[in-house]
Amino acid sequence: MGDWIEEGRKAPAFTLESDEGGKISLQDFAGRPLVLYFYPKDDTPGCTKEACSFREYGAEIRKLGAEVVGVSPDSIASHGKFRQKYHLDFPLLADPGHKVAERYGAWREKNMYGKKTMGIQRSTYLIDGEGKVAKVWKRVKVEGHSDQVITALSALVS
Repeated sequence: MGDWIEEGRKAPAFTLESDEGGKISLQDFAGRPLVLYFYPKDDTPGCTKEACSFREYGAEIRKLGAEVVGVSPDSIASHGKFRQKYHLDFPLLADPGHKVAERYGAWREKNMYGKKTMGIQRSTYLIDGEGKVAKVWKRVKVEGHSDQVITALSALVS
């Protein structure tokens, strides 16, 4: 279980399979901001609400020059179904061994009903065009999160 990647640090490089086919790397976004968010599981209530919120605010995020990418340990097939069901307009990346989540610090011990397990802690990283982490949201609460991201992104690009 790694430490959270803090603001101002270089974002850890990654290359993961995308539900769009092929692979997506951090370097694919060089020169423009990236909203990289980690979520626990496809098609579960909180994750669906978060993904749909990013879809709803997608045009605004892209207008600010950024892209959104979601990452979870689910398979490409699961991502494809999830994306199609909710008409998500951004790629979902498969991190089945949770290696990338660990590098970012999003793979954490969770305590549910007194039972400790390891899993994805819902978190978002705003990465600037130079590959540095501009803003981190740890333990994201879905309600109002897209607004927080747009506010930070607006400040970053202004």
